[in-house]
Amino acid sequence: MGLRDGKSTEGQSDGQDAARVIRDGARGWQEELRDGESGQTTVIMTLFLATFLMGFIAIGIDVQSLFAARRQVQAAADAAAVAAAEEYPDTNGEQTAASAVAKLNGFDDTATINPAYVHVVGTPQSGTYSGSSSFIEVQVSKAIPTFFSALVTRKSTVTVSARAVAAKGQTSPSCICLEGTTGTDLNMSNGTSLSLTGCGVMVDSTSSNAVTMAGSSKITSLSLGIASSSWTASANVGNAASISPSTKVITGVTTSCAPPLPVAPQFSPAQCTADPLTHYGNGNSSYSVGPGGNYTTTQSGGVACYNSLIVGSNSDTVNLNNGIYVINGGTLEFQNGHANTTNTGGNSVLFYLTNGARMVIDQGANPNLTASTTGTYAGVVVYQDPADTSAMTMSGGSNTSFNGSILAPSSDITLSNGSGTNLSADMVAKTLTMTGSGSLAGTDVTVNGTPTTNFGTLNTTTAKLTE
Repeated sequence: MGLRDGKSTEGQSDGQDAARVIRDGARGWQEELRDGESGQTTVIMTLFLATFLMGFIAIGIDVQSLFAARRQVQAAADAAAVAAAEEYPDTNGEQTAASAVAKLNGFDDTATINPAYVHVVGTPQSGTYSGSSSFIEVQVSKAIPTFFSALVTRKSTVTVSARAVAAKGQTSPSCICLEGTTGTDLNMSNGTSLSLTGCGVMVDSTSSNAVTMAGSSKITSLSLGIASSSWTASANVGNAASISPSTKVITGVTTSCAPPLPVAPQFSPAQCTADPLTHYGNGNSSYSVGPGGNYTTTQSGGVACYNSLIVGSNSDTVNLNNGIYVINGGTLEFQNGHANTTNTGGNSVLFYLTNGARMVIDQGANPNLTASTTGTYAGVVVYQDPADTSAMTMSGGSNTSFNGSILAPSSDITLSNGSGTNLSADMVAKTLTMTGSGSLAGTDVTVNGTPTTNFGTLNTTTAKLTE
């Protein structure tokens, strides 16, 4: 034990040691506490950053998924627009085609769960082609589920949509159908003119000379379709002949024009009468023919049958009653009539030629016929039995006005010597020959806005995506 100033120093030293131990212990505890807080903060920060990064990854996955869906809906809209344009002018067909193609691309508007929206707008309402009826717009949309974004935005789906515009495929109805399968079906020469409004010509011949033109003849129509794939204008259109630049010429047409024909009128040959003309003097007579006409037996169904019939002979005034005229084996002949008027009446009539009967329109004749707008023969004025090959001629300055179709699939029809034929009519024949400055003007026949006969349509352009 040490002494200092008479006092023991041993106890004092022990107290100092104890205090030092306490201070050191406290310091160590504080350091441990500080070290623990630092580790805890690191853990919290790590968890926060991981959560933040996972959120970014999750949103990125959703964004990528939506971008993919956006590309898919645009592809579906593009395909649907082209499909709809190809169906023009069938409005119901446009929507059906658009829906079917959109479904193939994963956007089913008939699905029970989460159906897509596929709508054919029709004429575009916005964009480059706004207001143009030559184009068609389709809209497609669908709700797309999100995977992670719903945790943040509370929206489980996002709607993706797209619009597309396509140019409509252009078609030309055929109002002249020539069914000869070989040789020359259309032969034009000597200044003849074939002018068709709103329709075209279809030629079934597969020969390289299916259409021949010479002597300043001219075709003006929407289209000229030729089955022959070897036909060329350079070899067949010459000597100042021409086809209008507005006429779309298409060769190698695979679908021939062969329109369905109506059933033949029923008649009794035993009740067919002679031409009423035999009961009148030589010219300047006035009388009626047809069902209910003079010296005529009217058969069942309002049919009048003649073994032959001349209309407008020697300045006669002949009124054509409404109804069906059967010409059985003889000739249906239109002459110049009284005051250059071949006939009066002639409304709602059909002339049916059978058993070798033929039609002739003489020089200076001016027949004026209008088809019925109802019944089996709506829109048809002349119908030749398909089994008959008798030729028809329209010649010598005649001025024919028919508002109705001529159906003569086995007949060779000739327009010659300055005849002018104005047909608000369709024509079916085996061949058509035009010569001697004859002209033929025609339009597609419709009844209440609907074509009366289907001679086929020619696709002059195909539908294509434009916007």
